[in-house]
Amino acid sequence: MTKLDVFAEQFAIAGTFTISRGSKTVAEVVQVTLTQDGHVGQGECVPYARYGESVVQTVAAIEALAPSIPNGLDRAGLQNALPHGAAHNAMDCAFWELEAKLAGVSVAELAGVSVPESIVTAYTISLGTPEVMAAAARAARDYPLLKLKLGGAGDRERLAAVREAVPQTRLVVDANEARVPGDLAANLLACREVGIELVEQPLPAGDDAALADVEHLVPICADESAHGLATLGTLVGRYDAVNVKLDKTGGLTEALDLMRAAGAKNLKIMVGCMVATSLSMAPAALLAGQADWCDLDGALLLAADRPGGFRFGDGVMRAGEIWGR
Repeated sequence: MTKLDVFAEQFAIAGTFTISRGSKTVAEVVQVTLTQDGHVGQGECVPYARYGESVVQTVAAIEALAPSIPNGLDRAGLQNALPHGAAHNAMDCAFWELEAKLAGVSVAELAGVSVPESIVTAYTISLGTPEVMAAAARAARDYPLLKLKLGGAGDRERLAAVREAVPQTRLVVDANEARVPGDLAANLLACREVGIELVEQPLPAGDDAALADVEHLVPICADESAHGLATLGTLVGRYDAVNVKLDKTGGLTEALDLMRAAGAKNLKIMVGCMVATSLSMAPAALLAGQADWCDLDGALLLAADRPGGFRFGDGVMRAGEIWGR
């Protein structure tokens, strides 16, 4: 018989994490464990208010599955048992790890994917004044890829200051829906002028039709507009890439399907994350071998990670022992 446990936890962020929607100093996560025959499968998710989720609602949704698990609920049955979001993600990843352990293989082997020994991940520079962002970028100059959080007014100055601080570093930017259609073309031009290689979610998800009518001077990546397979059709013609996050797809199962389907539509792939521990990063890292960009620095932004988490150094991340091995 499989036993379900669910926990709400908080992890302090190293400093403050700031995007266009606000700032936070704590990462709130929900952890799931499934135990069977001495084997434990784990999953972690980040309930996100932007998508109408909360920690309380997520814990309740997972606990509501408890009576179904002794009756045979498994990963296949889960796909229709919960909406595809944070709660679904934690359960799906826990089922993956439990299945792998019961079969005596790694999750990568079970999923049929190859994971690089080391992964170049973007390191996030929080939204701030041009001077503050430039200083943060300079301090992170050993990372080969930086992701700049932008927020509207003053972005041109932020871009110029960061590029001056790190003239050789690869840069991507994320506006988190802060732009408006009227200034989109000018901002894409500003990004091209400083060598930005990807612009993530410049317009609000409900107002992104204008992306089909503007020249993509820099490739544009969908984040808030992209969830699971059901949203993929709306991205074609508007975006050049899709940010695959397990908390949006509802776990590894749909993320794998979404990556294959997006590739078939000639969309490039970013594998992304929320601010969370290595327990969230590890399932997403299974997608790294098929991704064009990886943004899996969530655990690196914490004051302290879970034991056995990813090891970071030389601008890359290397697997620990926390999940799936």
